[in-house]
Amino acid sequence: MRRQEFGEDEIAIYDGAVIYLRGEHWQFRMWLPGEKKYARRSLNTRHQGTAIERGRDLYLDIMARLRQGKRYFSINAKQAAERYLAHRQRDVAAGLIVPGRLATMRAHLNHWQDFVGRDTRLSELDRGSCEDYHRSRLLGARGVAARQVTIANEQSTINAMMLWLFRQGDSRIDGFDFPRMPRLDRNDEAVRRSTFEAEEVVAFGHAVERWCDRVANRLDEDEWRQRSLAGHYFLISAATGLRTGEQLQLRWSDVRWLRHHSRRHGGDVELVEIRVRAETSKVRTSRRFFCRDGGLLRAWEAIALACLGDAASQEALVFSLDGLHAMSKRALHYHFGKLMDLAGVSREGRNLVATR
Repeated sequence: MRRQEFGEDEIAIYDGAVIYLRGEHWQFRMWLPGEKKYARRSLNTRHQGTAIERGRDLYLDIMARLRQGKRYFSINAKQAAERYLAHRQRDVAAGLIVPGRLATMRAHLNHWQDFVGRDTRLSELDRGSCEDYHRSRLLGARGVAARQVTIANEQSTINAMMLWLFRQGDSRIDGFDFPRMPRLDRNDEAVRRSTFEAEEVVAFGHAVERWCDRVANRLDEDEWRQRSLAGHYFLISAATGLRTGEQLQLRWSDVRWLRHHSRRHGGDVELVEIRVRAETSKVRTSRRFFCRDGGLLRAWEAIALACLGDAASQEALVFSLDGLHAMSKRALHYHFGKLMDLAGVSREGRNLVATR
């Protein structure tokens, strides 16, 4: 940039950077093409020679930062979360984490953005800025309080993001100093409140039968299939103990039936062998297990094959009507609520959920 492009009261100190008087004090201004903004700062001096020296030092500091791939202007909380999630999306593509884990991270960082404010600049935050995060989450949004284990996981995700942003040069801190949380008393009563009682399991099974009764409920074909899918999903979940992500990604090639001679039962019994693939496992390790499901998978297989028709294959998803798209978690929560009401199971003060 040539000298004559600057105003009469401006002094060029380097290409693209000037100092100028505002009132009695000298100021610094530099255009940043990558960020399409001017970097402006007061030089806190009335002396021209000192202003030139400080302006040159500031220019060199800014250029060193830009050459390292760092930004001069701080990004906001929303941009920070988006960048980190885009970074972790590559881990999904590489098979390092499952898509469900990324969705959980997104939920964690949404809560953090709600707390600090989506437009808040990272430069405005310090290590103590999230001191009240735990208290805020316990109070809960819309009256729904978060569990302490959930808050601990959220804080871990937040600090993992901040460390990555720090290493990328987007944050001046590498994490927040979250206060130490009180120890949890994991008593039997808390476990009981998060578990179905024996009679509730029976009531839930009867509720599924009534919910899926095509004649009594006057269901058309589409609604009957949707309800059958949800009902079999929940009953098979209870029989196998599969995690939500594992069950929704289960393929028919992962399921095998075999006969086992049991002295206890006085003859052969049918067992189901289920293979959980490493890429669908939360802990990224494969496993196999055997269980008796009372013929639930056989019954659902007959319905699923009829839905798939010519598209039926061993690579089709088990809990799907088209073999390609698994039942959504939103649909699972909807049917779970209906079945809980139908079964007369109270969820007040209890952590009974459709997915885990």
